[in-house]
Amino acid sequence: MVPFLRILGIETSCDETAAAVVERDAEGHSNVLSDVVLSQLDEHSAYGGVVPEIAARAHVEALDELIEEALKRANVSLNDVDAIAATSGPGLIGGLLVGLMTGKAIARAAGKPLYAINHLEGHALTARLTDGLSFPYLMLLVSGGHTQLILVRGVGQYERWGTTIDDALGEAFDKTAKLLGLPYPGGPAVERMARDGNPDRFDFPRPLVGEARLDFSFSGLKTAVRQAAQDIAPLSNQDVADICASFQKAVSRTLKDRIGRGLQRFKTEFPATCSATGPATGEKPALVVAGGVAANLELRGTLQALCDKNGFRFIAPPLHLCTDNAVMIAWAGLERMATGAAPDTLDVQPRSRWPLDSNAETLIGFGKRGAKA
Repeated sequence: MVPFLRILGIETSCDETAAAVVERDAEGHSNVLSDVVLSQLDEHSAYGGVVPEIAARAHVEALDELIEEALKRANVSLNDVDAIAATSGPGLIGGLLVGLMTGKAIARAAGKPLYAINHLEGHALTARLTDGLSFPYLMLLVSGGHTQLILVRGVGQYERWGTTIDDALGEAFDKTAKLLGLPYPGGPAVERMARDGNPDRFDFPRPLVGEARLDFSFSGLKTAVRQAAQDIAPLSNQDVADICASFQKAVSRTLKDRIGRGLQRFKTEFPATCSATGPATGEKPALVVAGGVAANLELRGTLQALCDKNGFRFIAPPLHLCTDNAVMIAWAGLERMATGAAPDTLDVQPRSRWPLDSNAETLIGFGKRGAKA
């Protein structure tokens, strides 16, 4: 039987500095003792996006105090934790260096094992922390850097079924917002404006809809938004609202088609899981959504309706666990420990690019640091 485990998690992959202490009991149940996150939104908002150098310096300035605060809130000391888990990639290399080097130093000084965690694996396993989900299940990861449909077979066992061939969905939201003069971050700003807009005013394209492949594309949609805005400039507030609503509708319909096909494939490949009686646990098959874009209520509604129609559970972890956080990093470390995985050595290096499925064909952005997605 897996013993009771407690771990300190550290997350610094982008523009949130975070630390958390999480427990896992012998039955696999979780207990979050502390969850501390410091956003860098104010530091980056003037630039309309994340500035890597500013992010790295902010991590350096804040991380030690956040770790102390996480331990204090959890009412534990380093002697009381069994291991250290730190994000090792993918992400901004400066931030990754700060977090991973801090994790190494703590592990060495306290004599604790270190687990270098893939940030995407943290997202992939969060639903097991929040909902006790069993394998296998599908995950839609939608963030500023990634848009992927991934089959989660088990801890460390991932198959990429679809990915973006150009822009990530979060990037499309951010660039649309910037084009329309809306504040950063773009996703929440576009969603707010869309509430007062006419979603039928502009007939924006829905890339790859109808194709058998499960990949995504948002570059053409982004270009169509720019052309529509230029054609009717100068824009009134109602024009902006209508563009946002029409953009969001196009995204929603695109996801409905892409994910709908993914659910059908899951039914074909896992008929026992999707049978009328379900698996031994009595669970329905599940679609998990993770990443910052998962906060969008219209997109959530589309995915919920799609899952209801196809007999799937729709699981969207609480918003604070969809965006970057250290709880998911700690939990991924605990999941790895529970499988008996060996800890990483202290010479492990951060990786700005680190696909979950290393066997998947590279579609975009393969460089010296590896595949982007």
